[in-house]
Amino acid sequence: MADTDAHPITVAIERRIDPTRTAEATSWMQAGTDLATAFPGFLGSGWVRAGEDSDLWYMLYRFRDLTTLEQWETSSQREWWLDSGRPFAREERTERRTGIEGWFDAAFGSVLAPTDATTSPVQQPVPPAPPRWKQAVTIWVGFFPTNLLASWLLGFVPGFAEIPLPLRVLATTLMLTPVMTYAVLPWVTRLLRPWLQRPPRSRKASS
Repeated sequence: MADTDAHPITVAIERRIDPTRTAEATSWMQAGTDLATAFPGFLGSGWVRAGEDSDLWYMLYRFRDLTTLEQWETSSQREWWLDSGRPFAREERTERRTGIEGWFDAAFGSVLAPTDATTSPVQQPVPPAPPRWKQAVTIWVGFFPTNLLASWLLGFVPGFAEIPLPLRVLATTLMLTPVMTYAVLPWVTRLLRPWLQRPPRSRKASS
């Protein structure tokens, strides 16, 4: 549980919406986003529809950690909001994703649909996270050249090589972690998006 508390958590919720009340549902979704924005730890949200004629709608939101997520999910504001949507919205499934998988959600773009009520949402379902081995490859592709470049540049800093190894590693990780999180990894996941989203090939049955 302690490990889960330390990572951002993405929640994807599948709901069935009364097709005769689409306008109300659109405003209702936006109202939920506006309420969540005011809570500490809120990192973003969005919603999509499975298709123009589908009654399946997907909502996704992300919080800094489990504590801030639960503050939102147990709040009186969210309870009021859910009650107001019960006549036309029925929750079907909820999924939580923690840690590294949250980065790949944002990279797909389709899961974070526009939340402006005047803008039509993207007509795509929420995609599954890529396999863990693809996540690991993606992280390595971003980390290796970033770390290599940082090590080369730090070599020009006078006296840096004489600093004890644990302190050098501490300084390097402190510099590279925000660079990886906010710049390198989002860029790499966008670059590798077709490969990350490619479904696995089915194995041919042996004769």
